[in-house]
Amino acid sequence: MLRYAKALIALTMLAALPGTANAKDARILAIGDSLMAWHRGSDSSIADIVARELQEPVENRSISGARIIYRLPISGSLGMKISSQYRGDSVDWVIITGGGNDLWLGCGCNRCERRMTSMITPDAGRGELVDLVQRIRSQGARVLYLGYLRSPGADSPIEACKNEAEAFEARLAKLAEQDPGVYFHSIADLVPMGDRSFHGADMIHPSRKASSIIGQQVAKVIKRADSTR
Repeated sequence: MLRYAKALIALTMLAALPGTANAKDARILAIGDSLMAWHRGSDSSIADIVARELQEPVENRSISGARIIYRLPISGSLGMKISSQYRGDSVDWVIITGGGNDLWLGCGCNRCERRMTSMITPDAGRGELVDLVQRIRSQGARVLYLGYLRSPGADSPIEACKNEAEAFEARLAKLAEQDPGVYFHSIADLVPMGDRSFHGADMIHPSRKASSIIGQQVAKVIKRADSTR
């Protein structure tokens, strides 16, 4: 267990090293898991694309494998617990991904109701995810919560998680309905059935093509919201 913890801490610290999408004075912060972190090393992550589309820096603190519910204190404080990636920053926007690892790794898409409810209750009124969003909103930032890619139905290990993903994102949408400063952006319909080009070789994480399209969509949401303020 100690060896595992040390390896996890080392991996977390490596993943947290500054990248090209790391800008300390940015007004947009991205936090979350591998959906946001993927392709970061090649400047092709979702956050990188948002930065290019908006022509402004986006700080990306996301870490692959991070969860909403995470109990190990040291690696959790280093970013494996997604809420620790937000440090009370004075920003205009926080883009969040998270929850997929809690369901896929935490309960294996099997009897996940208890874990899902610990993140966000059916009425979106309580839960660790709700606490994070409310903490960010209390600092004046708007929140854009990004949904997950769906399986194309072709040799994907996340195919069995479809029902859980739908239920989880329905709660996220309800959370957004309760606060005009919270936005939920679904990408559930992005992947055509049988089209493997939106996923990497593992059929879980986004391809560069998918990251590019998602980043463009997120940038449009932010640009549209900014124009109405």
